[in-house]
Amino acid sequence: MKSSIRVCVAIVCALCAWATPAQDYPRKAVRVIAPFAPGGATDLLARLVSQKLSERWGQGVIVDNRTGAGGHIGAELAARAAPDGYTLLVAGAPHAIGVSLYRKLGYDMARDLAPISNLATYPSAIVVHPTLPVRTVKELVALAKARPGELNFGSAGSGSPNHLALELFKTMAHVNMVHVPYKGGSGQLIGDLLAGQVQLASMGLPPAMPHIKSGKLRVLAVTGAKRSPLLPDAPTVSEAGLRGFDVTSWYGMFGPAALPRDIVGKVNADIAAVLNAPDVRDRLAGSGAEPAPTTPEDLGRLVREEIAKWSKVVAESGAKID
Repeated sequence: MKSSIRVCVAIVCALCAWATPAQDYPRKAVRVIAPFAPGGATDLLARLVSQKLSERWGQGVIVDNRTGAGGHIGAELAARAAPDGYTLLVAGAPHAIGVSLYRKLGYDMARDLAPISNLATYPSAIVVHPTLPVRTVKELVALAKARPGELNFGSAGSGSPNHLALELFKTMAHVNMVHVPYKGGSGQLIGDLLAGQVQLASMGLPPAMPHIKSGKLRVLAVTGAKRSPLLPDAPTVSEAGLRGFDVTSWYGMFGPAALPRDIVGKVNADIAAVLNAPDVRDRLAGSGAEPAPTTPEDLGRLVREEIAKWSKVVAESGAKID
């Protein structure tokens, strides 16, 4: 009899040990690393999703801004964290670009981070100073071919997504334009673009929209695969003549590589529920973003495709950051 009891106790203990970690996850506060400065698009997205997950889980979800190295300091910190679900990361297009932009990184995005779900996409637009005599992408291409090396475009830094968007544009259109990088964000770029010091740029819609509406900037096209609800009359670059052109900033949720699959599944399902809530969709739309939840497999596929895509653009542009 005692032997039977011991066997039963052993079975119960084994079953408890095998219980899926996600059954009582989370039991304590979760940290979400936002690898860029407070107030930017990544930070605002991380805070919105974290707030809604906290309400859903009944646990604190704390945003931890870990800036530096184009977002890679925060990403490396997440990659090295314990794979227990209590450290998550918001990362995206800048990290996929950084794989080939930086000579040495302390982590491998495709290998060391577990994809959970994409969160949102942020469309950009190609805008020009009104004095530039072009109103369409085709006219811009024609002018650039007629004046090789004379047109200049600004960006918020060498290797930034909007810099490489126009490097891809140059390659696909077979034109030569001069890149003018700015440091410290887009503030000085916008000022010089409005003053005509630089003639065009690829720019996120939130900072560009007030100047487009006022007529201080002219929009030629949006850079994503589909038109933006904020600019329904603006064609995509692909529609405007450069077939297949698609540059969309995206950000997803990741964890350390060995994150248990059931925790990945739970967080994925809860993120989808959060992003499909009408109030969240409205708040994202107000910032120019579109909710874009995916399966973990789809996010992993996107990461691999983006790394491959941008490695070619980085190589052709010659951009490097030590």
